[in-house]
Amino acid sequence: MGNGNKAEMLIAICAVITSAIAVFIAWDQGRVMRAQQHGAVFPVVQIEGFVSETPSTSAMGIRLTNSGVGPALIERVEMLKDGEIVEDLTPYADTFPPGYQQSWSSLIGRAVAPGDTIMPLRVDWPRGQVTLEQRNAAAAAWSELDVEICYCSVFDRCWTARGLGMGVSMSRAEPVKRCQRSEKDIFEDLADDVRAPQTEPTPEVE
Repeated sequence: MGNGNKAEMLIAICAVITSAIAVFIAWDQGRVMRAQQHGAVFPVVQIEGFVSETPSTSAMGIRLTNSGVGPALIERVEMLKDGEIVEDLTPYADTFPPGYQQSWSSLIGRAVAPGDTIMPLRVDWPRGQVTLEQRNAAAAAWSELDVEICYCSVFDRCWTARGLGMGVSMSRAEPVKRCQRSEKDIFEDLADDVRAPQTEPTPEVE
């Protein structure tokens, strides 16, 4: 093989290597850009129970917060006890001392903006209407439950996470392929079921 042919072959090999490197760089840049895009809209949802006292009211409830940097699309919310799905929260609502006012907010299909907090359930009593022992006993009954949620980012990346009842932090979210949307909103069902003369449920004002 002449020197000219060797030079042409060397140039061809260099061209192939250069093209391969260019393809790899383009792929890597695309991967980095996609990661940056997903990171820019990464939601982090936490749901927990709470109890509170003010000079005029005593309260307990559940709150959901998106502490991430992108909106969280809530697809599924389930209440569990010992790993089994709880279909009806009415028996737990029956633990509320009388004289309460219940407010609620639906979650299924909702987009929760970064930094937003939603209370799917809040129960208030006028101060003096309920003792701390009564309220705490009701909160203890709810603390037997786990709250499991499945939510997605705007790029359809999804996670599921579980939080233990009242006042216990949520577990680390685990990625899942997709979320199966709940057919019903258990907190909305509770608002429909728990209706006493003194406790007409009041939808939470946005």
